[in-house]
Amino acid sequence: MELITDTNYQYYQGSQLFLGENIAGQKLQCTFDIVLNDAIDSVANYVVEIRPQNDANYSLYTGSNYSLTGYNEITIAGAIPTTTSIRVRAIQKAIWNNYGGYEYVKLSEVISNFMTAYVGSDKLISNARRTDVIFHAKRGLQEFSYDTLKSVKSQELTIPHSLSLPIPQDYVNYVQLSWVDKAGVKHIIYPANNLTSNPTPIIQDDKGLPAQGNYGENIESAQSFTTERWSSENVRNLNGQLDFDEASAYVYGFDWWKLFYGQRYGLDPQISQKNGWFTINERTGSFNFSSDLRNHLLILDYISDGLGYDEDTKVPKMAEDAMYSHIMYSLLSIKPGVPEYIVQRYKKDRSAKLRNAKIRLSNIKLDAFTQVMRGKSKWIKH
Repeated sequence: MELITDTNYQYYQGSQLFLGENIAGQKLQCTFDIVLNDAIDSVANYVVEIRPQNDANYSLYTGSNYSLTGYNEITIAGAIPTTTSIRVRAIQKAIWNNYGGYEYVKLSEVISNFMTAYVGSDKLISNARRTDVIFHAKRGLQEFSYDTLKSVKSQELTIPHSLSLPIPQDYVNYVQLSWVDKAGVKHIIYPANNLTSNPTPIIQDDKGLPAQGNYGENIESAQSFTTERWSSENVRNLNGQLDFDEASAYVYGFDWWKLFYGQRYGLDPQISQKNGWFTINERTGSFNFSSDLRNHLLILDYISDGLGYDEDTKVPKMAEDAMYSHIMYSLLSIKPGVPEYIVQRYKKDRSAKLRNAKIRLSNIKLDAFTQVMRGKSKWIKH
């Protein structure tokens, strides 16, 4: 179990202070929780700054080189006077990543805790390979990330003129796509399930047969006619209705209801919205958007499995107990000679603790719930 070791200054400022020793090779052992690294996004996630005795502000250290020589240990090659203050400061991105870190426990610590508390000669699991525990812990983190943990990531992007954006590197599934107006308000973009698709374009010969390449494979066209027509069409005409000053009677007709009075009967709800549409092109690994979303600001919320990067391998403390139960059940279910009633007992235990973790992490507040329910008492007039 972790204790807070950072001072308030180290946590909020992401910095630690030292005094010069006027010797070459002075070592600065940092004790804040941010792990210093020289290769985050090809640049170091920290800087070294100095402040002479009579100066009011710190400035970047431009003397002899300094380098990371151990775990959070920086070695200063040059000699810094004893009257000079030294500050090791993490860059802003590293500070942001550290904020709120106490609510998580590292996956490596979960594995070590499990080996200590659940594996031993006088315990139900007398012996287990650490590699097996690591495997089941990672699988558990993946499964929990899909519907239990707060693993939703968000990216702010601009939809280019091509109306296509590549799927993120650690993408598993999307949660929501929305565009942002000038007021910063989100507008949900819906999938074009039955409106269009992204077929594989096949080149045909004059008889209509697929043309073959040198190795007997079908030759694919660089561009799909379906995609090209979809990206160039005015989506306001999707209902096949009269387009009046770029305002369809069925989709956009609120301002024109007097001109199109009575024409909304039989409206198809799936296309009765004006926020635009998107499709997922599995062939090119990209999101494709309708033509009215060109150059719009996009927010992409998606799910990752929590294992894409080392910094993601952490478990919320509210789900830590559920993770231990998952590992225990996974090991017992494949271990020979374990009675079935024992396996079923830990299966139920896993389910119960996972349910508790979902409730805790759902973060439902009574005041917010009450505010939403106030609207349920309104009478709906027909």
